[in-house]
This record gives sequence, C-alpha cells and structure tokens, in this order.
Amino acid sequence: MAAFVLHALRHTSFEALFQLDDAALAARQMTRVIATAISGFPCRVSLADAEVGEELLLLSYQHQPADSPYRASGPIFVRRGVLSATPATDEVPAQVRRRLMSLRAYDREDRIISAEVCDGLHVADWLQHAFDDAGVAYVHLHFARYGCYACRADRA
Repeated sequence: MAAFVLHALRHTSFEALFQLDDAALAARQMTRVIATAISGFPCRVSLADAEVGEELLLLSYQHQPADSPYRASGPIFVRRGVLSATPATDEVPAQVRRRLMSLRAYDREDRIISAEVCDGLHVADWLQHAFDDAGVAYVHLHFARYGCYACRADRA
C-alpha cells in the first residue's frame, strides 16, 4: 500500500489577520470567535480542535484553487498563535479520526476521480489504497457533516 502525508495550512498565511480589529475582519468577510466547546472548532493550521476559550478566526479559504470545474472555497477555523502541524507519514490526527470524513481524490488535471465518505478511523486505510492508483495526484479531506475543508493528502 502507498504511503501518504497530510498537510495543514501554513500558519504564516493567517498570523497578521489576528492583529486586525473586528471591523477590519468584517470588511474581509471574516469574524473572530471564541471556542465554546471542545469540538466544533477544528483548526486547519494545527489540525487540532480548539480548547474552550481559545480565540479563532472564521474565514473563507480557497482550498481548491485549480483552474478546473472543481475550483472551490469554504469556511475554515484558524486558532491564534499555533504553528502548522506536520503529521508523520501515514499519521492521521485525532481531529480527523473522531469525525465522519469525505475524501475526494483528484487527478493531475484537478478533477475528482474517486470519492468516499467514511469514519475517520478508516481514513488511513482509504488513503493508502487510493494512492495505490497512479492516477490519484492528491486527496482533499472534508468534514462530511458540514462539508468544510479539513486538509490535503499527498503520496509520501
């Protein structure tokens, strides 16, 4: 089975946004939120859920910038002051393992060629089998219930 690696979003892309006041964030269609529960606030930078009381930004992020019919963006949470997660080869963070996930495999032309919804506990197996197919260039993981982008997987 092929190995994979998950990629978090780069923390450097969001750090300066936390310095903006609420009016400046609103002008960019962003909002500052405080986590009110231990789940429901999954950070795409740390690939971990925020703790109650942590500050996050909720913003739209273009997770599929490809020039294809699959170009897409959607809402994400980013926690203040965290570094980008760097999961090891074949590692699936708890944030993914404890949720129902939608997996979308893309080819080199940025078109979906395979997709599945599965329990997060089965994500690693699905990814390993997906990357056995040479036609799969990368996979996007989404939280299935809300449909929000979670992270990207590439062949290791």
